[in-house]
Amino acid sequence: MSQVENAGTSSTKRVYRKGAALSSSERKMHSVSRKRETHKPVNVFIRNALKNKLDALCKEQGLTQAEVIEKLLERE
Repeated sequence: MSQVENAGTSSTKRVYRKGAALSSSERKMHSVSRKRETHKPVNVFIRNALKNKLDALCKEQGLTQAEVIEKLLERE
């Protein structure tokens, strides 16, 4: 049986979202608003040498800057 015939019972197809696709700025706004429910933004200036260390840590561990900073704070 094809998926079209099974549509009434157990379809594995993703449901199509009708309407125009969101622009990249709209997707970003939705993403940020969801994240603000559980996270707080931080904007800091750090010395260049420390930023280079942070970048190296991120690359080495395969994590984002936020994840590395969270791990460092949790250890403290």
